[in-house]
Amino acid sequence: MTDKEDSGESFVYRLAFWSAIAMLVIIPVQILVYSLSPIPESVYDWFALFETAPVIGFFHADLFILVNNILVAIIYLAFYQALKGINKGAMQVALVLGFIGIAAYLSSNRAFELQNLASRYATALSETEKTAIAGAGMAMLAGWQGTAFDAYYVLNGIALLIISVLLFRSDKFSRKSAVMGLAAAILMTIPSTAGAIGLVFSLLSLLPWYVFTIQFSLVFRRLGREASFRK
Repeated sequence: MTDKEDSGESFVYRLAFWSAIAMLVIIPVQILVYSLSPIPESVYDWFALFETAPVIGFFHADLFILVNNILVAIIYLAFYQALKGINKGAMQVALVLGFIGIAAYLSSNRAFELQNLASRYATALSETEKTAIAGAGMAMLAGWQGTAFDAYYVLNGIALLIISVLLFRSDKFSRKSAVMGLAAAILMTIPSTAGAIGLVFSLLSLLPWYVFTIQFSLVFRRLGREASFRK
């Protein structure tokens, strides 16, 4: 391996490490916000929330889950780098499915659209205009967690499942990491939109995913250092 390859490998691992650290900060903050502030039930509640507490509004509109997904894309690249020697084809499939899922989620998120409608609603001069804006908001909320969101959930669950299976064959990661990844992947294959069972699986997946994130972040930090030493 050349010095340039070592440098690139080190960069990917280090970037993935800091991406994982950012996720470890964002996830508990999200849980805290969700536990202290109820999710708006109507479009008028959404508009009021964005007017009075826009940061909380963006949390409930999943803006920070969008950020998490961008960080996950970087983490997928690090997993590809670490596991391609075991089964490059499988990792390519996992990478493609994960990226498609993330792209689907990015297209489905409506955080800024909701905030924009809330601002327009607050400055609307007539009831007719307010009714039209509220109707647009209702349509947006109806399509928010639809096909694209479900595709994101299932595809990323499959991608993580492939990665976790390969982790069992890797000498870079512990068996405990593979088990945690597998548990999170299985729980993530059922979308949170699938009624009560989907909500339960979604909440349960956070625990193994959080532990898994701690575990692989430490591995990425080590691999980044080792790649730097080889230069």
